[in-house]
Amino acid sequence: MTAPLIVFFVLAALAVIGAVSLIFQKHPIHSALSLIVVMIALAGLYLLLGAEFVAAVQIIVYGGAIMVLFVFVIMLLNAGVEEHTSISKMAGPAGLLLVIALAGLVAATIVRSTDSILGTMQTGEMSSPLGVSKTLGISNMIFKDFVYPFELTSFLILVAVLGATVLAQREKS
Repeated sequence: MTAPLIVFFVLAALAVIGAVSLIFQKHPIHSALSLIVVMIALAGLYLLLGAEFVAAVQIIVYGGAIMVLFVFVIMLLNAGVEEHTSISKMAGPAGLLLVIALAGLVAATIVRSTDSILGTMQTGEMSSPLGVSKTLGISNMIFKDFVYPFELTSFLILVAVLGATVLAQREKS
């Protein structure tokens, strides 16, 4: 095995373990910390793919700013340990069917697209035209083509924090 392949499997396992931990944690702060582990592992995977800008954004924006916002809201709401209830009789089999269907869909998509991805990598079509950097193209898309959805997302996050604050204050009184 080559070193990048070993690093890939370590980062992938770390992301999966963090995601499973995220789901099964009883305390919301521990879930948020597990999500940070997933975000950092994904940033490492982006680095392996040669997407340095996306990896940096993953750490700075998601692993940093968004997770600080999540932890702030969790602490603001004074969320305690989650109460687990027994699963309903219909939710178990339906959820299992959905998981199997989703896994089958993902497997079929991977099998179908493997040939086209390998063909693209061998022909060199992934290099950017005219030597324009990938970072410049991404920044042009974010700050020129998609500036309104980008700003709308930040506005929606602000409204969600304010809504959580109002709901928390309403429950206390």
